[in-house]
Amino acid sequence: MLAKPLNRRLNQRIRDHLNAYLYISPFFILFAVFGVFPMFFTAWVSLHKWNIVGAKTFIGLQNYRFIMEDPYFWKSLYNTFSIWFLSTLPQLFFALILAFLLNQSMLKGREFFRISVFLPNITSVVAVAIIFGALFGQHYGLINYVLSLFGIDPIDFRSSVLGTHLAISSMVMWRWTGYNAIIYLAGLQSIPNDLYEAATIDGATKRQQFFFITIPLLRPMIIFTIILSTIGGMQIFAEPLMFSGAGGGSQGQGLTITLLLYEEAFARQAFGYASAIAWMLFFIIVAFSLVNMFFAKKLQSAD
Repeated sequence: MLAKPLNRRLNQRIRDHLNAYLYISPFFILFAVFGVFPMFFTAWVSLHKWNIVGAKTFIGLQNYRFIMEDPYFWKSLYNTFSIWFLSTLPQLFFALILAFLLNQSMLKGREFFRISVFLPNITSVVAVAIIFGALFGQHYGLINYVLSLFGIDPIDFRSSVLGTHLAISSMVMWRWTGYNAIIYLAGLQSIPNDLYEAATIDGATKRQQFFFITIPLLRPMIIFTIILSTIGGMQIFAEPLMFSGAGGGSQGQGLTITLLLYEEAFARQAFGYASAIAWMLFFIIVAFSLVNMFFAKKLQSAD
């Protein structure tokens, strides 16, 4: 007897909230179609040998075993980590310094500079790659021209591993330093001025205030940008594609994991193997995120 009133009240509550469910349903429908379904389908495809036009051949974990033996995968993994390291650490450091400068009350035209530092992030990646490709050109590049003024021979950035990684890293730094600076700036503006005033009265220098007040209070923002930069760095694609070409250069010096995935899927039509690479990239990003969270909790507990 109690079940009927309970069901009646439940049905009435569903009818009362039906409009709300209908309003939010487009997001969940689109997320299921373009997010959840592709993930599960890619996981299923990674267990097959498939060139998209023929029938799938189930091979189990063979694609993942082949990844472990594939020298191109390990080269792409090394390139990805190298570019990430060369771009992320300087990028976050300069973003923090830039945010600190933009937060100074004595700075004239602060709004103009705040908008200016964000403009690179909304610039087309293709345009950025073309411009930086010209800057790092061997014969007519601006950087080699400046080096020639000091008697240094032209450097072929495209043919060397370090040169390619530096060029691609510079593109990433130029695009994302301002974005992270805006995030840090928002964090700086949330810090009460009373803390700085009290520190000044106690005789703390600007340097001491920066390291003992600003950095600790900005730690959540810093951890957030590190995680975002890690996820973005592991998925870097457009910059190496435009600078080194689809194959990553003559020796694969610009080959990243996503570029290898693109090559396997759309050049070699090995969609099963490409799907396995995509899942390996997913596991790598999850592992990095967990490591970042672990160190973040350790730092918070240390405080």
